[in-house]
Amino acid sequence: MTDFVVSAVQDAAQRAIEQAEIIRLWLADQECFALALLSPPQPAPALERAFARRNKLLRPE
Repeated sequence: MTDFVVSAVQDAAQRAIEQAEIIRLWLADQECFALALLSPPQPAPALERAFARRNKLLRPE
């Protein structure tokens, strides 16, 4: 086999491995996102204070 053929096969194999890893990571990220939507964490105290300030500022008077 020529160096060209070996190099081409190695490049193709590397791309196939990278694509498989991206798909697995994407599926794992999708599952994590869905779980966060279905059971979101409690808001942090800082977030609650920020929402209270926002509501106070935007309240129609």
